[in-house]
Amino acid sequence: MFRKVVIGGTFDMIHRGHKKILETGLQLGKSAVIGLTSDDFASRFRVERILPYGERKENLEDFVKSIGKPYEIVEIMDSYGIATIDPEIDCIVVSEETLLRAEEINAIRFKKGLEKLTIVVIPILLAEDGKPISADRINAGEIDTVGKVLKG
Repeated sequence: MFRKVVIGGTFDMIHRGHKKILETGLQLGKSAVIGLTSDDFASRFRVERILPYGERKENLEDFVKSIGKPYEIVEIMDSYGIATIDPEIDCIVVSEETLLRAEEINAIRFKKGLEKLTIVVIPILLAEDGKPISADRINAGEIDTVGKVLKG
């Protein structure tokens, strides 16, 4: 078991892929820090409009509380959050999409003399149509949060 696991994201819609990443991170660690992107940072790389930070945080807390492990949600203004500076963090849980970011974080930690993080990669979960589950697809009404196709 890891001391402290870090997980990061926008978490606009808590879908099956998010749940898998969050559950894995919380199961692997004694505690977890969840970096939640600020509205400003999230809007820089998202095409679709996202829920405001407060709503995203509340939805995230509702889900994470049910897992029953100590956690902290921190607002992040960039791609790294506290992952490059907190010496207590020893694991990062990412999706296949964000693996390169975790490798960048480890490179930065190495340059700062911090221990590299163990990287746990969660495969991208697919909807029943074989395409990735994503908040954009959910918001567009294509699929629901578990990947069921809503329109063809």
